[in-house]
This record gives sequence, C-alpha cells and structure tokens, in this order.
Amino acid sequence: MSLYLPGAFYKKAQYKIEDVPGLEEPHFPLAMMGVSASLITNGYLTDSWFEIDTIYAVRLEAIRSARQTIHFETFYMTPGRRANDFAAALQERAQAGVEVQLLVDSFGVHSISKAYWKQLQAAGVQVRFFHPFSWRSPLTYNTRTHRKLLLIDGDTAFVGGMGVSDDWDGIKKIGDTAPWLDFEVRLTGAIVVILEGIFMQHWLYSGGVARLKPETFYPALTGGSTILVTPRNAPSPRSSVYALFYTSVLAAKQRIWIASPYFLPDANARKALLNAKTSGVDVRILTVGSHNDKQMVYYAVRERYRDLLKADIEIYEYHPSMMHAKVLLIDDRWVSTGSTNFDPRSLFHNDELHLSLAEPNFGEFVEGFFWRAFSKSRRIDWAKWQTRPLWHRVLGRLALLIRWQL
Repeated sequence: MSLYLPGAFYKKAQYKIEDVPGLEEPHFPLAMMGVSASLITNGYLTDSWFEIDTIYAVRLEAIRSARQTIHFETFYMTPGRRANDFAAALQERAQAGVEVQLLVDSFGVHSISKAYWKQLQAAGVQVRFFHPFSWRSPLTYNTRTHRKLLLIDGDTAFVGGMGVSDDWDGIKKIGDTAPWLDFEVRLTGAIVVILEGIFMQHWLYSGGVARLKPETFYPALTGGSTILVTPRNAPSPRSSVYALFYTSVLAAKQRIWIASPYFLPDANARKALLNAKTSGVDVRILTVGSHNDKQMVYYAVRERYRDLLKADIEIYEYHPSMMHAKVLLIDDRWVSTGSTNFDPRSLFHNDELHLSLAEPNFGEFVEGFFWRAFSKSRRIDWAKWQTRPLWHRVLGRLALLIRWQL
C-alpha cells in the first residue's frame, strides 16, 4: 500500500525525442526550454566551488553582507557547529533590520530542536516549514523540498546541493576520511529575479507572506550568459528535470560526465547512455563509494551497473568520503547543476531546482572538478563487480523494489 498509493507502479512515459539540436545551434536553449518546461533567462555565473569549508565561508560572508533581504530554502539541517554559525549570522542580520525568510523542509530538519527555531524567531527571523505532517493529507509528507537556494538582496544567488550540517565535514561512523564532495555556484543578474519568484512560490505555499518589493524584482545587472532554470514541482508523474537530463544526453557528441550520489537511472535513461557510448561518446559516472550516508541506496546503485559496465562505460566510486555533488557535463561547455539526484525520489517525488548553461570557462572548471574527483575514486572493474558478496546483491535488489521511497 505504501508503494501503491504514492504511484510507484504508475507507468511512466517513455521519452522519444528526435532531431535533437547540437549545443552549438542557436535554437538549442529554446528547444531545451520547451521540452523540459524550463525558464530561460540571462545572468552571470561569478564563481563556483566544491570545497566544503569554502562553500560555508562564502555563504556566511554573503549573509553577513546583506542589507535588505535574505531568502533561504534548504532541505537538510542538523544540530552542530554549522547550524549554530548559520543561526548567529541570520539573527544578527534580522536584528539589524534585514528581512530574513528561512524556509526549511520539515522532514529534513526534524533533528533540530524547537528551541533553535524559537531563538531565530525571537531575533526577527521568519521561519516556515515545508510540508509538516498532517493527518488531513498524510501522503503529502512524502513530497519534500530538496532545494538549496540562498538569495541576498535580490541581486546575488547561491545554488547547490549542500545542507547546513556538520555531516559535510565528514562522518567518522561511515568511514569518511575527508569532507564530503559537493558543488555550489554563485550568480548575479536577471536570473536572481527568476529565483526570487521560485522562492516566493514555496514561501507562499508554506503560509508565509511574500513582499514583492521593487528592489527584490529589479535586476542590478542585465546581459550575461543564457541560463535555463528548471524547477521540479511535485506531485506529478511528469519530471521537468528528467526531461532536461534525458535531452542533454541525446545532444552529446563528445562527452557525458555525470556526478550523482544516488545514481539510479531507469531503463530509458540507461538506454540513452548505452546508445551514446555505442556512438563514440565518452560516458563516465561519478558516484558514491562505500563511504556514504545511505547504505541501502548504495547497494541498489551497484545493482544497476551491469549493462553500463558491459558497455565499457566508466564508473567511478568516490573513495575519501561521501560524494554529494550533482553535476552534468555535456561535451566541453554545457553544464547542469543544482539539487537533483539521478534517482526516482529526486526526479519524481521531490521539489528540486537545477540550472543549465553553456559557458566555456565554466565547462573547463567543471572538467577540472571531475578529473580531481576521478583521481580520488576507484574505477569499478567488471570482473570484480561480478564477484561482489551475495548479501550485497540481495540487499541491492530489495532496495530497488522500494527505490521510489529511498
């Protein structure tokens, strides 16, 4: 019943797309916008990072620099140093008169005490919870906001995959020997207006009062790169981000490099990757290794390696710690990144947010990110994979049966 009611057995559409334009063709962004129900805008990608300490530092610096508004939406928070630093920065700005709106997923922050939220609210921080459990609509609790979006003064945006938790510094009990690997970008320009609107939709839905002030919805900068903004809104059997990923794979001519911690592509997506490999595209997957926060998902991910390994697609399991980045690199310059994992929960159950753009310098940076991660990973060998323990296989196949809920 827990699988039936949420629609785990719903027959998904098998995407069939022809005449996919190349990345260099002028209508590629417009075609992608249409098929993935994305928003198209312009903006400047001013920086990107994958080191955990740096991401936390730039977030806090941005919060402390705010003069008008701080709008932040996140999925996961746990008690500890990171959450305390974050609260102190928000409280100081709220007491200075800055509008601070914090939207958190009620499931993802369940370990945070009520005293923490009361302290924030006492300082003037507005706090709303996304989908708290309700007996009036119990299945709604299964739909989470997995977005990580920080907006400062209506002119700067941070988008990535990292929560507010000491977990990202490494969890000893899962064997981490280094901080987690994640990814975050900073943007300015007209795109910030679009992202403010996306935040406001969730803020209103969660019972907050949206203030549509001109300074929030008037970009300080115009021009820049063309950027696709793909929000995934649940519940729906359709997935805008799935369409984005799938069409991006079909557009590849040279390279498809995917980083995803919970890599569980369906048969349609696996077929697209196999066809790309057959046509000579360099296909590589970067995913979690034995150090991970969801062991059952890890076993499920490994059960899906068979066809990919047989086709000589390169699969790398990150070794030092949890690999949590969500990045797609197509050829030399098309990059897609955000909060979405390549798994059924992200693609069909959660509210997510992904950004895509063709920027050669950014593509070069992302390529460097992958090379560094590959050097710290173990490439999976077909022969060794076949000899994995029987209990790994059993747990993996059991996990695949409930993959929609993992």
